[in-house]
Amino acid sequence: MRTDSQPAEWRLINTTLVLPDRLVEGGALHVRDGWIDAVGRSGDLLGFDGAVVDAKGAFAAPGFIDMHVHGGGGADFMDGFPGSFATAIGAHLRHGTTSIVPTSTVARHEQTLRFLELCHAYRNIAPAFPFARVLGAHLYGPYFAEDKVGCHSREEARPPTPAEYEQYLAFAGDGTLLTATCAPELSGAADFYRAARERGVRLNAGHSNATWDEMAAAHELGVRHVDHLFCAMSNYVSVRSRFGPPMRGGMMEYVLASDDVTTEVIADGRHLAPELLRFALKMLGVERVALVTDCMRALDEPPGTYTFGALDGGEPILSDGEVGLMPDGKSLASSVRGMDFMVRHMHKVAGVDLPTAVRMASLTPARILGVDAELGSLEVGKRADLVLLGSDLGARSVWVGGMPVS
Repeated sequence: MRTDSQPAEWRLINTTLVLPDRLVEGGALHVRDGWIDAVGRSGDLLGFDGAVVDAKGAFAAPGFIDMHVHGGGGADFMDGFPGSFATAIGAHLRHGTTSIVPTSTVARHEQTLRFLELCHAYRNIAPAFPFARVLGAHLYGPYFAEDKVGCHSREEARPPTPAEYEQYLAFAGDGTLLTATCAPELSGAADFYRAARERGVRLNAGHSNATWDEMAAAHELGVRHVDHLFCAMSNYVSVRSRFGPPMRGGMMEYVLASDDVTTEVIADGRHLAPELLRFALKMLGVERVALVTDCMRALDEPPGTYTFGALDGGEPILSDGEVGLMPDGKSLASSVRGMDFMVRHMHKVAGVDLPTAVRMASLTPARILGVDAELGSLEVGKRADLVLLGSDLGARSVWVGGMPVS
């Protein structure tokens, strides 16, 4: 990770700007004191005789925002060590992620508390030196339906109880606890949603076998986001197995029929086929579908067996170098790809235009998380969090607040 200095005022030239709705060739971007001061075609910007960075034709995109990510570079956010946090964040920074929401796993109570403590500590690091921004924590588990835990620990999955979750919600006061997932059908879910919403936590539903009616009740209580569309969620088939006939809708149908529920997709080439990625965009629009990595510790690591979640008590999963797999080698587990891969796959394989693919990894998650006033697009007045993408759409160079970090 680079930490070499950069002048407070500088200009990026000879680039193709990736804006939310178009590409601008022959572009330039001017940075002053960590903020974007001007952006447009080179000929339209005022003259400047200070420090210049030549992009050599690369694409300039807003830094990526990953709102669902578990680890990378051999580390997991649940390991309980500051070094693991730094390693995982640094691994994703190399793939263009400049803002990150560390995501927990189903684990023991004390492990989740330690995760939140470390999120609190790292959330305040970015202003001090060039490093990816930790926007806050995603409490992801332990409140999952037992039959939808996926690669998480089945033994530690449990319904929410006030004695436990009030300790988690104590981290909401300063914004450390940003978002929380709970399966709507669990006993105590409604009380958890109410308590979390009162403290300003953004509410998600996921890892759930909820019916349409249970999703509607959760929506009434403030749930506005559903984790990884098509994965570990109910549909008319699973709901029928739970209740029998008549067929009724589940979480998937509710999301697709809603007007305001957002969601996310894992575009690693193994979780969802290209037609499902295009289908989600067509049904919901780019404003409501974000890219996430859902990545575990095997990012940039060789194929082998890894622990998903904390080294103490996590679950063994396999990595074939392209995706995480359950020990049977057949069922999918977590991703092992960075965000630049997700953007590349959406564009080159799913056939989505590049501005839309980049928007799904930047402005869309920024809006879902409520940070789009400062992050998510190349606009004057926003933070100079930038990523240069080569012709292969791999991350070449990364800046956070105008400072080079990768």
